[in-house]
Amino acid sequence: MTSWSTDELAAIAASDDLHVSPLRDDGVTHGTPTWIWSVVVDGDLYVRAYNGLASRWYQAALRQRGGRIRVAGMTRDVSFESAANALNDRVDDAYGIKYRNSWYLSSMTSRQARYATVKISPCGATAENAANVTTGMTQGKPDD
Repeated sequence: MTSWSTDELAAIAASDDLHVSPLRDDGVTHGTPTWIWSVVVDGDLYVRAYNGLASRWYQAALRQRGGRIRVAGMTRDVSFESAANALNDRVDDAYGIKYRNSWYLSSMTSRQARYATVKISPCGATAENAANVTTGMTQGKPDD
């Protein structure tokens, strides 16, 4: 498994534009990008589902275990794994620092969201990933 570079993690940590696209049931096609919050803890990338275990992107991510993210001007193929309970207090702290002024912070550190914590790991670099720049994304609620 590939790990995030220091530069990638710094860019992701500073960014507020992560879009996740788990694979669809065909295992090939990426789903519609969903904007979600992200934090870096101990050199790993974590996200949570605002709607908890019922979130469609969360269910697809754990079912398929793979997909793609777009963040900080890069696109990466990634793997997803449940991280609920592993570092929840530290992930809460990271959310609290990064998103301290948001109306949604209490929801993202709620029991419902904590159960839906996901670790995202890169699957490897490609020429497309290195050259791709994500633009024109809109922001709203952390996920649907």
